Amino acid sequence: MTAPVADSLRVNGATLHHEVRGSGPLLLLIPGGTGGAAAFDGVVDHLAATHTVVTYDPRGMARSTLDDPAAEQHVAEHADDALRLLDLLSPDAPARVFGTSSGAIVALHLLSTRPERVERVVAHEPPVVEVLPDVAAHRVWLARVRETFRTQGLMPAMSVFAAGLKEDGEATAAEAELRLPPRAAARAERTMAGLPYFVGRIVPSFMAYAPDVHRLSSLTDRLVLARGRDSAGELPCRAVASLAERLGVPLQHFPGGHVGLTTHPVEYGEVLEASFRTPIRA
Repeated sequence: MTAPVADSLRVNGATLHHEVRGSGPLLLLIPGGTGGAAAFDGVVDHLAATHTVVTYDPRGMARSTLDDPAAEQHVAEHADDALRLLDLLSPDAPARVFGTSSGAIVALHLLSTRPERVERVVAHEPPVVEVLPDVAAHRVWLARVRETFRTQGLMPAMSVFAAGLKEDGEATAAEAELRLPPRAAARAERTMAGLPYFVGRIVPSFMAYAPDVHRLSSLTDRLVLARGRDSAGELPCRAVASLAERLGVPLQHFPGGHVGLTTHPVEYGEVLEASFRTPIRA
């Protein structure tokens, strides 16, 4: 891997750990789940050949600490963190932004609120369930996840959460658990420590987020929405497909499923890099 230059940035209520590699246009990578900057280990070298790549741990995860560990989390605040990184590292030019899963929700909010700071956003399977026609059922499911976490703890809540992501409603072994190479498996084990924070504070807030469809409809010239080739029927894929339909834009297909970034890193990196140099089809 290319050796990164690591630093920290003070933001409102937190200190962000971030790393910079490569040269060229600035590309900010926003991770989902509990992966942090390490989620991009498999693609960052490929991207750094053509970009100045910035990876970071979102507030409250891995090396990015909260001033108040019990603080509630909000999409807008996470998007402001991303903006602060852009202002620090690309103050005079708009940047390219990629987000996956919950990180893609952050990227959508950044685009809709500060479009002048963004050249292009690629959003891979943001679970924006509020755009789905059956959103009422998903609100009930999310309430059940919260209540299960409060009364029974992490693993029962994770089981309810995983079941709700599947087309058939049954919890199955995650794709990442089935296919991870040894180094990625070790990384996944380390990120288990972030699951209580993710389930307790990221999931309830982020999956209740309703994107500003009207605002985004005026910004489709700089937005790429993407799904995994193997994600058909799963909740994040259904959500991004519904958003794409409402915006009248095509969906780009990335390798693998929701965690294709981890299971198919080489091909994923190639597709992602191409997403920033291919003209957007209206």
